[in-house]
Amino acid sequence: MPLFEIETNAHILITWAEDETQAKVVVHDNYPNDEVIRLTKRPRNSWVISKAALGLTDHRLDPCLVARDCLSKAEGDKVHAIRLYMNETGVDLDKARKAIESNMVLGW
Repeated sequence: MPLFEIETNAHILITWAEDETQAKVVVHDNYPNDEVIRLTKRPRNSWVISKAALGLTDHRLDPCLVARDCLSKAEGDKVHAIRLYMNETGVDLDKARKAIESNMVLGW
C-alpha cells in the first residue's frame, strides 16, 4: 500500500492508502473542515522528517560535532580549525584550543 503525504490548510498528514481518492477520504474522515492543498504519493514506504529542515538542530549544542566540522574545513590544520571554532561558537581561544585538540586526540 503506498504512503501519501497530504497537506491541508491546517495539517500535514502521512498515511497509507490504496490510491489518491482513498487518501483524501482519510483526510475528510479525520479532519472534515480541512481543505486538501497538496497530495503526494511518496516513492518509498517510510517517512523521514529532517530536523534541520524544521530548524530543530543546533550544532553549538554538541561541541564535538562543531570541532570535527572545523577540523574538516581546515583540512587538519589545527590553528585554522581553532579560528573556525572560535568563529562558529563564540568561545575564547583557550576553550577553542581544548575542543579542537581533544577531538584531534580522539582520532579525528
